[in-house]
Amino acid sequence: MLLPAFIHWNASPYIFTIGSFGIRWYSVLFVVGFALGWYMFKKFFQKENLPADKLLDPLLYSLAIATIVGARLGHCCFYDAAYYFGSWDGFLEIFMPWKGGLASHGGAIAVLIAMWWYAKHYGKKYGFGFLWMLDRLVIAVCFVGAFIRLGNLFNSEIYGDVTSLPWGFIYERNGETLPKHPTQLYEALSYTVLGLILLALYNKKMSKLHEGTIFALFLIALFGMRFIIEFIKEPQVEFENSMMLNMGQLLSVPFIIAGIVLLLWSLRSGGPAMLQQHNEPKRVATHYAKSLNDK
Repeated sequence: MLLPAFIHWNASPYIFTIGSFGIRWYSVLFVVGFALGWYMFKKFFQKENLPADKLLDPLLYSLAIATIVGARLGHCCFYDAAYYFGSWDGFLEIFMPWKGGLASHGGAIAVLIAMWWYAKHYGKKYGFGFLWMLDRLVIAVCFVGAFIRLGNLFNSEIYGDVTSLPWGFIYERNGETLPKHPTQLYEALSYTVLGLILLALYNKKMSKLHEGTIFALFLIALFGMRFIIEFIKEPQVEFENSMMLNMGQLLSVPFIIAGIVLLLWSLRSGGPAMLQQHNEPKRVATHYAKSLNDK
């Protein structure tokens, strides 16, 4: 009887090192994900006749800052508050994200706040709102999240329990001798599939959808998948060993509930999802007024 051919994973987290300096795969994949998101939003803006040259840079800066700050604070507050807020040395480490510790739920909360500010600051001038931004943003977020999870794989972190499945990974760099679920790949694959589905909805069905529908589907599907995958993840911190649901699952529940509520509201009361439909009367009036002035 042949034994399963498990994957012996001993990849270096660094692409290259020069002395004490090194570039991590995680960092590069993080940047690649944001670059892809930037490109996707450029296409969204162009498709809906918005000035990409004026809107893209502040959007990128807002998202980058919110993601890093929110994810770091999320880890510090949700997973090890006693350490980070219990001593001066721990508090100083809050400002050192390179030492490890980023929580996607914290990043999600910060991104929501950043997008509320962005829509309030730029949306009034260009005719889009908070939900319009989120309906498009979450499509890009799916692919960014997939790249980040691949970075976690190269870091040999956030993996699952012991498995007998043939695609189990033995994380040799961490001294593991038994195969574990590669939950980073499970999440990366699920995020990619969800992103492709939402992108197809945007390209093929957006004119028939209501505002908030894509965002709601994202919340339900992504955090629902995250909730399920967490069942086979190893605890990230020691206090999770005594919990029936781990911290990742507890933090996912409010997002899932919010998604269900938003979906019901969107289907019953939400306006059209496409920006052209929202702004058509205004654009016609503006064009007519300009024609009169030209005469």
